[in-house]
Amino acid sequence: MHRTLARLSKKHGPILFLEFGSRPVLVVSSPSAVEECFTKNDIIFANRPRILAGKHLGYDYSTLVWAPYGDHWRNLRRMASLEILSSNRIQKYAGIRMDEVRSLILRLYKITSKNGDDQFHVVEMKSLFFELILNVIMRMIAGKRYYGEKEGELEEERKFKEVVTETLELSGVRNNVDYIPALKWVGVNKVEKKQAILQRRRDELIQNLIEERKKSISNSSSEERNRTIIDVLLALQENNPEYYTNVMIRGMVQVLITAGTETSAATMEWALTLLLNNPKTLVKAQEEIDMVVGTNRLMDETDIDKLPYLGGIINETFRMCPITPLLIPHESSEECTVGGFRIPRGTMLLVNIWAMHNDPALWEDPTIFKPERFVGPKTENNNGLILPFGAGRRKCPGERMAMRSIPLVLGCLIQCFEWERIGEEMVDMSEGKGLTMPKAKPLVAKCRPRSAMMNLLSQI
Repeated sequence: MHRTLARLSKKHGPILFLEFGSRPVLVVSSPSAVEECFTKNDIIFANRPRILAGKHLGYDYSTLVWAPYGDHWRNLRRMASLEILSSNRIQKYAGIRMDEVRSLILRLYKITSKNGDDQFHVVEMKSLFFELILNVIMRMIAGKRYYGEKEGELEEERKFKEVVTETLELSGVRNNVDYIPALKWVGVNKVEKKQAILQRRRDELIQNLIEERKKSISNSSSEERNRTIIDVLLALQENNPEYYTNVMIRGMVQVLITAGTETSAATMEWALTLLLNNPKTLVKAQEEIDMVVGTNRLMDETDIDKLPYLGGIINETFRMCPITPLLIPHESSEECTVGGFRIPRGTMLLVNIWAMHNDPALWEDPTIFKPERFVGPKTENNNGLILPFGAGRRKCPGERMAMRSIPLVLGCLIQCFEWERIGEEMVDMSEGKGLTMPKAKPLVAKCRPRSAMMNLLSQI
């Protein structure tokens, strides 16, 4: 839908007022309009529309993503920012991220060197990225690791993978009842039924995680408590059980798993796709890492700020392939004006960041992958033209976490392996459907260990 709306904006202007059935919708796709929505009208647009995804997948509009702006949402936001995703806590989990990256590197090394040759081997990267990030998230949340060297999947792993994928699909699918409420009474709402069934499955899985942590905490010393995010939430519940209910804890855990897994994994997949289609950029990134990090150790998180070209690759990926191209919808809580136009109360706001990120009036050669545009003192993003994590009060609180994980994983893959497309054709850039913008076809690539890294790889 983001491409269709971008074409409409190109024809009619960057501020569109549309009607989706009976629901008024404001679509903005220019920096000035976005700034007006999230500065002058920030509080007004801090709400979410009451659509059925929020009811069934957001615990009746009570989670961090779907709760209306107010005291409850502010408490959730404060809890996420200060207790769960603070700089100190993210740093505390740095060892988990590095451990999972080493595991991925070792896994690829074993795949590509098992025959004792130096040939390229075909690998499917979508599942590897997903499994790495899910391992990181689940170890942070519940102290559990699902994927590794063992063959096959356990039942619990399979279920979590399914519910994360289905959540993103069913959150983003068009539900006609959201726009024509009368359809609910004529029995055509199959999406709502699927959402309700999915929520019951998710609830059971997450409650099982919580019960496991409760048992673990009761049998552990005080030093071992407060180790996972569930531990932190249970400690808050112990102090204030009436507010920190089981439903609130399940809702927070669900948001962290769903939002944290697919978004980072999909960004890594898009980034590697763009590098495969632009091999000179890949070589340039390897040269930067070799110069800064060398070949005697793996890149780690302390190197990220010293690798501006790698940072440019990630920002350029955010620009060309934003994972939430329309962001999560907002809604006006009262009448306001945007661009001189009167916007009624109860208007859904869609921010078309894909259109803004690919606008030739804002970017030179927007269809060309050019990380250099983000490198140096005079970058094209000096005015904050890319918004991969949203803007305003509802900006994603997981930005710090993502900006540790994505460059670390991508940088280590670039450092350790040579990468090629599986054929002469460019890697397919078709977009999939859902709340996020995944690749339509999972990324398959050829890789082999770099000769300069063989000594280090053999010791991991």
